[in-house]
Amino acid sequence: MPDPALSRHSLLGYEVNHAARLLANALRERIESLGVVPGQFAQLLALYETDGLTQAQLCERVEIEQPTMANTLARMQRDGLITRVPDPQDRRRSLVMLTSRARDLEPDLVAAAREVIALATQGLTDQQVETFMTTIATVIANLDKVGIDAGADKEGPP
Repeated sequence: MPDPALSRHSLLGYEVNHAARLLANALRERIESLGVVPGQFAQLLALYETDGLTQAQLCERVEIEQPTMANTLARMQRDGLITRVPDPQDRRRSLVMLTSRARDLEPDLVAAAREVIALATQGLTDQQVETFMTTIATVIANLDKVGIDAGADKEGPP
């Protein structure tokens, strides 16, 4: 006898994806007026940590594919968040640099992220949040080990 159909709410992928969409929407509501969208947020955070990365280095740190990164960086450049300068070590490459506008936005973007985190973790203890973060890191590491491509959105979540 076949198993009854699974509820989407019993699927890890569905729940994580649903949470990610809700988190992105909550962040969007808070940063849209600043001229930033959630798809640019990870790149900005990586550049706040280390300004002057190459596009390839950003792809590695943010774990997205080159074509997606190229489009995102083009939009960020258009929006005055980044500039590209020749890499003094290799003139064939360019370094992605934050503009003063992006630097000025950092405190507001960080505050928005903290607000969303506080909203999402409301009612949870610090220990529960720490356990969740450890658990999700393990899930990510397990999928990385078997070569699951985080940038591939070919099908819905399992």
